[in-house]
Amino acid sequence: MTMGADKNRRDVPIRGAVGSALPHDSAHLHVSGAALYTDDIAEPRNLLHIALGMSTRPHARIHNLDLSKVLAAAGVVEVLTAEDIPGKNDFGPVIADDPILAPGLVQFVGQPMFAVAADTVEQARRAARLAVIEYEDLDAILDLDEAVAAKSFVLPSEKLQRGDSGAAISAATHSVSGRVRLGGQDQFYLEGQIAMAVPREGGDLYVYSSTQHPGEVQHTVAAALGKQNKDVIVECRRMGGAFGGKESQPAQIACIAALVAARTGRAAKLRLDRDADMIMTGKRHDFVIDYNVGFNDEGEIEGCEFTFASRCGMSADLSGAINDRTMFHSDNAYYLKNITIVSHRCKTNTVSNTAFRGFGGPQGMFAIEYVIDDIAACLGKDPLDVRRRNFYGTTDRNVTPYQQTIEDNIIGEIVDQLERTADYRKRRAELQNYNENSRWLKRGIALTPVKFGISFTATHLNQAGALLHVYTDGTVHLNHGGTEMGQGLFTKVAQVVAEELQIDIDRIKITASDTSKVPNASATAASSGSDLNGKAAQVAARTIKERLIVFAAEHYGVRRDEVRFVNNHVYVGATELTFAELAHQAWFARISLSATGFYRTPKINYNRATFSGRPFYYFAYGAAVSEVVVDVLTGEHRLLRVDVLHDCGQSLNPALDLGQIEGGFIQGAGWLTSEELCWNTDGALTTHAPSTYKIPACSDLPVDFRIAMLESHANREDTIYRSKAVGEPPLMLAISVFHAIRDAVASVGDHKSSPLLQAPATPEAILRAITRMQGGDL
Repeated sequence: MTMGADKNRRDVPIRGAVGSALPHDSAHLHVSGAALYTDDIAEPRNLLHIALGMSTRPHARIHNLDLSKVLAAAGVVEVLTAEDIPGKNDFGPVIADDPILAPGLVQFVGQPMFAVAADTVEQARRAARLAVIEYEDLDAILDLDEAVAAKSFVLPSEKLQRGDSGAAISAATHSVSGRVRLGGQDQFYLEGQIAMAVPREGGDLYVYSSTQHPGEVQHTVAAALGKQNKDVIVECRRMGGAFGGKESQPAQIACIAALVAARTGRAAKLRLDRDADMIMTGKRHDFVIDYNVGFNDEGEIEGCEFTFASRCGMSADLSGAINDRTMFHSDNAYYLKNITIVSHRCKTNTVSNTAFRGFGGPQGMFAIEYVIDDIAACLGKDPLDVRRRNFYGTTDRNVTPYQQTIEDNIIGEIVDQLERTADYRKRRAELQNYNENSRWLKRGIALTPVKFGISFTATHLNQAGALLHVYTDGTVHLNHGGTEMGQGLFTKVAQVVAEELQIDIDRIKITASDTSKVPNASATAASSGSDLNGKAAQVAARTIKERLIVFAAEHYGVRRDEVRFVNNHVYVGATELTFAELAHQAWFARISLSATGFYRTPKINYNRATFSGRPFYYFAYGAAVSEVVVDVLTGEHRLLRVDVLHDCGQSLNPALDLGQIEGGFIQGAGWLTSEELCWNTDGALTTHAPSTYKIPACSDLPVDFRIAMLESHANREDTIYRSKAVGEPPLMLAISVFHAIRDAVASVGDHKSSPLLQAPATPEAILRAITRMQGGDL
């Protein structure tokens, strides 16, 4: 070996190094149909299939539940009700208020009352319809205004305050106030909710679950069965999408499958069809937002007040943390020196809403951006100028309402660059000329920023574990507590291990999330998957690497700093070995080649009682310019062009990050334009299929879609290779689409006032806003 050979190898990076634009590890399996999801796993012999009997009333006591015809139906083996649950009848992730099966009281249309197990799916579903149920209807609260008036809350209302907003608004030169309704959103993952439970010896259970949180599923299933956590193993290799909808909800599905399996001694599977999935599982919280703001002639906010009322549904689920994050993000990128935020967490007789990408943050950002547009309209200014006037500073005006000092503010730089590259000012002038000469088609443009806090606000969840084995042939088995839902987490973590050990990524076996390998893992959520699990895997890899260095230095009689890992080889002084050769030698010398890794996010602290501290390790930033055209006769719109500049720190994988930015933006645009959830007066969801609920299609993408990642900006915090989270923040970039539509509608009235446009901005909502601008009746 010569030093020249060492240098040449250093010049050729390993395959899959950190920073490589590597495809998703399962991409070839996805496109070929070979990727195994829970429903694709080989079914055990005598598998039972489960269907659910769901309530048709929003709030009622069950006087009589006659299941005799269900039991007598063809193929039916077992029927379970709440009385048949041997342990805890609850799957609430925080508060015990979410029964697995309704115990004599139903609180929303679609709530499961019983489970039917039969030899086939069709037999189970047909039998479930045969139940005879007598209800005693109770008063139902179905909308937010009614809930607030009745003080119907799943959790106490909260208040976050800094300064004296009331006095500041009263003393301000200008003020505006208003109310806006912001709709919810269904996660609409391609793979629906599903679990399969397989009995093992000694009463143990092995559960395959499509879940973002295998640990919680394990704990909840054990509690429902009256067992201990050690008796249940939960595995998830991949999900076909999740978006937050598989954080807390899968526990109910897994519990029902496990209860049937434990009761019958046969493997059991529960797979919801699309309609049942949309009816009985939670969604993004919809809000009613009241605001009052005072400001000066330049548009600088002097005082601001928000009242948020969110539809939590019949139970708390994760609504506490979700609504807290709404409060924390109602500043977005703006310094609000006098601010009062009141948050009502409303109990309604509808399905319990739950996590969705952004976890309450998008709703808070939407509110302040709506206010900024109102201020601009009042003063006759470009909304971008008002936004700039209120941006957080870097050395002053840099403390949030929850008392966290912002140390990494780059929003001004991002907006400066995007304004220039997107030709914002030029295009705005062109739009004005276009609108003056176009009667029926109106164009609008908006530039909106994003500042999104990264970390679980529940501090204890900011931890992760990993397990790493190196085999004697130099290949590696990798496991960690994160879950793969299409976002590429497994690929990124494997890249970290490849980089640390300096081996090609195809020598690393990525394995399913498994509670028997990494215990007590937090959910893969809060955009923290790579931050947490990447660091944990790095710790494990460095532990093994250090053992190999110590062994090699002693074995070959060199200093430890003379042991170098380079491109699948290890140089020990003047000796060259392959990584595999060194691994085999270490095994022969009885050196452990297995290690765990653990990571806990540093610096964060948070006192929820006072809503103060440092709940976020760092912030991710971005901005987007969107341009639309609106047909004033039909209310339809078309997204013409989008320019995005997003901050990913030093990207672990630019290809995956680009996909997250694109997908997040389009999902956010769907939330704010087309995805409308509707309930009838009986409390039943009427938009529970793609025929009635419109997610964005390929034709909804902008004609001109330009995405760039901010370059040369490493994360100032010690994250994994100085990268930044990218799962959730891009969704909020789509707020620019809504405000571009609002800008187009405002042109109908020559921008003399701000249109009252509700979200989602469906054609009907746009037409109503246009009618108001024209002074017509609705």
